[in-house]
Amino acid sequence: MTHPLHAELTQGLSALGLLLSPETEQQLLDYLDLIARWNKVYNLTAVREPRDMLRQHLLDCLAAVPLLDRADAARGENGHAAWRILDVGSGAGLPGVVLAIVRSQWQVTCVDTVAKKASFIRQVGAELGLPNLQAVHQRVEAMDTPPFDLITSRAFASLADFIALTRERLAPQGQWVAMKAHLTEDERAAVPSDVQITGVSPLTVPGLDAQRCLVWMRPATSL
Repeated sequence: MTHPLHAELTQGLSALGLLLSPETEQQLLDYLDLIARWNKVYNLTAVREPRDMLRQHLLDCLAAVPLLDRADAARGENGHAAWRILDVGSGAGLPGVVLAIVRSQWQVTCVDTVAKKASFIRQVGAELGLPNLQAVHQRVEAMDTPPFDLITSRAFASLADFIALTRERLAPQGQWVAMKAHLTEDERAAVPSDVQITGVSPLTVPGLDAQRCLVWMRPATSL
């Protein structure tokens, strides 16, 4: 039976220029269903309606994928392997789970201080068969892991706090990318002097009339 949101997802992917296999599209819809099911008990997200979840969560995260693809391809041209990604304050797995679903070559670790959210992400990985997805219940500053090429966050904290909490987790030549509604001048000015904002990429989310952007940053010493 066709999923009631399949047509809207397909339209959204087309608007974003993302071509995914039918199996990957189904994984995204299964993920959406898992959020809706767990949300009844664990309050993973304040968004309750599946159609709103599709637009405000799934398509919102998918809008970043073409830009991330471009950045990853540029790394590949310089001889680097595919990204090891750390998604901080991942919550229900946004954007980390979405990235793991659509790009199996990316190794994604989601970290959250709330145990039930990390447990949910582990369950998603098991049910959807995502060997490239890991979930960690821990404070990011306490993690003891090899460094990551890309550290992401979505509505997690100010840029200054995001950098301060994750700086020790960033690999040499690595970069941060924060998903934000918009970047204010005050927030930009608070970024540490040894970190450079290398780009602010506006995002258009299908079906969502709201400002969105990606803020790209690197340690100034790695430029």
